[in-house]
Amino acid sequence: MDVIRGVLSVVAFFLTVAVCHAQSSAELKKQRERLNREIEQLNQSLKATSSNKSLSLKQVNALNVQLRLREQKINTINSEIRLINNQIASHNKTIQNLRDQLAKLRKDYESMIMFAFRNRNAYNKMMFIFASKDFNQAFKRVKYLQQFNESRKKRAEEIENTQKEIALKVAQLEASKQEKASLLDEQQEERKVIAQEQGEHSKVLQALTQQEKQFKQELQKKQREDERLARAIRTAIQREIAEQRRLEEEARKAALALEAERTGKTIKEVEAEKPAVRKSDTEVLASTPEAARISADFAGNRGRLPWPVQQGFITQGFGRQTVGRNVTINNTGIKIRTANNAPVRAIFDGTVNSVGNMTGVYYVILQHGKYFSVYTNISNPTVKKGQTVQTGQTLGTALVDPDDGTSEVHLEIWEGAAPINPEPWLAK
Repeated sequence: MDVIRGVLSVVAFFLTVAVCHAQSSAELKKQRERLNREIEQLNQSLKATSSNKSLSLKQVNALNVQLRLREQKINTINSEIRLINNQIASHNKTIQNLRDQLAKLRKDYESMIMFAFRNRNAYNKMMFIFASKDFNQAFKRVKYLQQFNESRKKRAEEIENTQKEIALKVAQLEASKQEKASLLDEQQEERKVIAQEQGEHSKVLQALTQQEKQFKQELQKKQREDERLARAIRTAIQREIAEQRRLEEEARKAALALEAERTGKTIKEVEAEKPAVRKSDTEVLASTPEAARISADFAGNRGRLPWPVQQGFITQGFGRQTVGRNVTINNTGIKIRTANNAPVRAIFDGTVNSVGNMTGVYYVILQHGKYFSVYTNISNPTVKKGQTVQTGQTLGTALVDPDDGTSEVHLEIWEGAAPINPEPWLAK
């Protein structure tokens, strides 16, 4: 029984490791496939805009993203190789344990065969039984012989099953080695491409230096546009906060008046007993039960929110970003390159706070309790102020830039009056 338990424990351990590996490996494989799709989309976009002789801000961003995506892919492949190395070590350990168990099973089986050989005929078995001192001993010897035969059959089956298990693990070991070799080949190819793209990127930066004046003018123009848009967005959010404060103050004064009427005191006396407490912006926005609920729901979906477009990749991250060599910008959201005229969708249930137009570029602000999601660089808005929207509902389409024919949707998330990084909130 100890041998059987040993075999079962080894197999159970291997299955547990295999399940954990399969889950992690599947996630990494999915991530690698996603990176491949993004790299391919980016390559197609760069090919489509390569005919433009003058560099644009988007092209420089795209080249930076191209290198970043390939580095991420290499890191993903390294993680996959580490998992496979752990799996190979686990396979080897399991095979050795099973072989040790097989050797013990064979030794025990040989002992049984020797005993069976010595008592191979019916005469010896009968003599073994008739030599008993009494009936009880004879009965026990009969049962012993029956159990011995059954045990011998079971041991033979265990040996056969263990041999099959060893053969299976050896086959899995070979498959893991082949998968590792394939990943190493893919990694090597990716490193060659990176070396080539780094050379091209260096040439682009040299060309950028020559066009630096033009590039900075373009950037300054974009920054002025972004600043006007940022002011409009901040004003809309602050207006909502101010409105909520006004409504809350009206409700507080109405409550004071009722309390004064009930107690016979003046409103000033009641207010002195219950002075107003200054709330933060987020507390004001989540002051009602419904607003508090949707705020909690939104926060609870951090890392699981859908992307605002069906397919796309981030070309510019949140915060201070370096473009080219000496140019820095501050981004209050993320830019997502997507297909031209792609539907732009709500990332969560909410209410349309405002829809605006800045020189032909529309923006939509949705409120989710104390949170806001902002979508810019869209055209043909399909929602209106005050409208309730559901997750995934279309808000408009991605605007096509007339200069280079590409579409980049800008997404922001605000908590109260402060912008926060949207990237960790989106599903991977």
